[in-house]
Amino acid sequence: MLCVGLDSDFDKMPPHVKAMADDAGIAVRGEFFKGKPRSVIAFNKAIIDATAPFCIAFKPNLAFYECYGNAGLKALEVTVDYIRSNYPDLFIIADAKRGDIGNTAAMYARTFFDVMDFDAVTISPYMGTETVLPFLEYEGKFVITVALSSNTSASDFQFFNCDGKPLYRNVMEKMMSISTPDNMMFVIGATKAGQLAGIREFCPDNFFLVPGVGAQGGSAGDVIKYGSNSMGGLIINSSRAVIFASHGEDYATAAASAASHTANI
Repeated sequence: MLCVGLDSDFDKMPPHVKAMADDAGIAVRGEFFKGKPRSVIAFNKAIIDATAPFCIAFKPNLAFYECYGNAGLKALEVTVDYIRSNYPDLFIIADAKRGDIGNTAAMYARTFFDVMDFDAVTISPYMGTETVLPFLEYEGKFVITVALSSNTSASDFQFFNCDGKPLYRNVMEKMMSISTPDNMMFVIGATKAGQLAGIREFCPDNFFLVPGVGAQGGSAGDVIKYGSNSMGGLIINSSRAVIFASHGEDYATAAASAASHTANI
């Protein structure tokens, strides 16, 4: 059930990987990479190779690539291509949390599904169903709607009482009405494991992407206990606790160990 989040923060990388940013650079897929994107590519390849035996998915967070402009987005493309070429059976999620009106949403869908070849993309549904519908037009692709997130300020909005139900439940039920379990998943934070059993009662069939295991304090064991269904039904994400398990030259080995531990809970 493990998903490894590729939140590849240059500042947290081991010193010898950061030093690659000062190298002459490398040519990949006809593009020349130097500076921080050079380090990101090297770091990602090592993490992917080390953790692929223990996971079912990888989840690059767009923020850690967009911050480097065009070179960062190219590094993201290289990362996705590397997974596709070397681990074709693994699921790839764009953690983008996009959410805009229909014509703009259609362009985002084209970006992530046609151009960048992701299997799924996270969506923020605040602007309504039109932010989601264009993504549902792609056969074999998934929308992952943010419903109940793992961050501490999630309660600012997500637990608002709406007609006797928390807002996140209203969001989920609306999304379920326009989709099927074959194209819709939901983000349910691991730090909200106490709600998982109740959520499974009204949402028995959809998969949940569950962030918050590891650095944010969520328990994979609790998530599995309360959130599983007959198909498993969970993609449990761990980012920092896996990819930054060590800041030394053994970082890839340490990531493999952390991934193996989490996958076998």
